[in-house]
Amino acid sequence: MVPMQEHAMTKLLQRNFVELTSRMTKNEAMDEANRCLYCYDAPCIKACPTSIQIPNFIKKIASGNMKGSATTILEANPIGASCARVCPTEELCEGACVLNSSTKPIKIGELQRYATDWAMETGAQLFKKGESNGLKVAIIGAGPAGLSAARELSRFGYSVTIYEAESKAGGLGSYGIVSFRLPNEVADWEVEQIVKLGVNIQTNTTVGIDISAEDILAQYDSVILAVGMGAVPHLGIKGEDLLGVHDAIEFVKQTKVGALPTDLVGKRVAVIGAGNTAIDGATCAVRLGADNVKILYRRTQKEMTAYKFEFEFAKQDGVEFQWLTAPKKIIGNDAGEVIGIECVHMKLTEAGADGRQRPEEIAGSNFILTVDAVIKAIGQTRFVSLIEAFGLQHTNGVVDIDEMTMQTSNKKVFACGDVVFGNGQGEAMVVTAVQQGKDAAYKIHERLRKPSEIA
Repeated sequence: MVPMQEHAMTKLLQRNFVELTSRMTKNEAMDEANRCLYCYDAPCIKACPTSIQIPNFIKKIASGNMKGSATTILEANPIGASCARVCPTEELCEGACVLNSSTKPIKIGELQRYATDWAMETGAQLFKKGESNGLKVAIIGAGPAGLSAARELSRFGYSVTIYEAESKAGGLGSYGIVSFRLPNEVADWEVEQIVKLGVNIQTNTTVGIDISAEDILAQYDSVILAVGMGAVPHLGIKGEDLLGVHDAIEFVKQTKVGALPTDLVGKRVAVIGAGNTAIDGATCAVRLGADNVKILYRRTQKEMTAYKFEFEFAKQDGVEFQWLTAPKKIIGNDAGEVIGIECVHMKLTEAGADGRQRPEEIAGSNFILTVDAVIKAIGQTRFVSLIEAFGLQHTNGVVDIDEMTMQTSNKKVFACGDVVFGNGQGEAMVVTAVQQGKDAAYKIHERLRKPSEIA
């Protein structure tokens, strides 16, 4: 494709990455807000990991108090504009709405977006930095957990520095959630609000390279590790080095930060895995012009880890699912390009430690799919070397913490977010990471206010 044609195609594809859901109109928001029963002891609040006072913010929309509504949301959830778009609300707040038994639940997520969009558009300054207490906290990672912790600590009066390896802050919001679900400007605005509170975010700074763990421990009164997770691990099969084999994390990131690639137009794509990242990779491939996209998963739909709404969305996008299918080899041509993938049918056997039935190959069931690209989405690696640089105990890269205090094996270091998720410890939702960031901030504040307990 010549440069002019490629530029025109890129512009055309960009339309596919515009946010899918439009915002409520004022009349729609008012009508929906007035449906709310404003329950006492509301179950929707209990279902929200950040405990947003949902009836309260909805009632303020109904009364026209938009600043009050946005403040109520963002007081509880510093990443509330993003969560309005990416939370599995049907499994959380809306799933708990009492109106499920009679009519239909309140559209809490859409109302939350309506209020936080007002805050973005008006430039309202809702929170202030607390009076300095002379103490310093370092946070490693500027994703939802790290940003949430930073916001709270700044309001308590701490001097907060976030060290971020990427070129911009935001973590999953800036790099890992598809832009047609979460536009960049939303994550950017949330970061900006936290910077306005005096938080110093040092981007392009990798701990262990640009600054050592030892220096950070020496310079700060406390440290929060909120680094998330890394790249997709290898499949461990032949052909992974061929042109056209993509890491799903990097694949989605490319659609967020640069010119959209045009090399998938008209192509056939296989996605390995069935989590939310796999869904994102598959739906991005569709929007990049792929002619056919198949998700291959070695278990069944029952065992897939993707949210239900993600699964339904992928099906609406025309993504095909092949259950009980595992890759054996990626096939290339003489030019080193992907031309196919050899797979094998699977069957499920006894349950493993995670409670899911184990997949087992069916002998002699090998077959070949003709594809032009493969996207790997089988989980993510852990930052083990960084964890060990701080001298922290961990289990397969999941940092061990005291769940009551959020402290690691080093009493000065706290951890939250994806770095403590896994091995059966909770669900890696954005909103859960946000709450853990808040919890870590509160626990640090509690500890540092009692010097006699600092060891």
